[in-house]
Amino acid sequence: MIERTVTIASSVGLHARPAAVFAEAAAELDVEVTIAMEGEPVDEAMDAASILSLMSLGAACGDRVVLRAEGPGADEALVSLAAILETDLDA
Repeated sequence: MIERTVTIASSVGLHARPAAVFAEAAAELDVEVTIAMEGEPVDEAMDAASILSLMSLGAACGDRVVLRAEGPGADEALVSLAAILETDLDA
């Protein structure tokens, strides 16, 4: 399993609009990706393609989250998703 820790850059955190952009990108991938707040147990990770799961994280600007994926293309998937989270989508 590949893991990547990312800092949320959107100025108001992972709320509706950034969550929707991120979830749509995650849903288009050929690998399943999970997301969790940094320090949370792996079994509490949520589906990264679910807007409701993303919003329930309560991730604010500057918070760190962990993305995880497994299988062919996992590394590339996490790079592309990390880039979304590291962009202020509210700017």
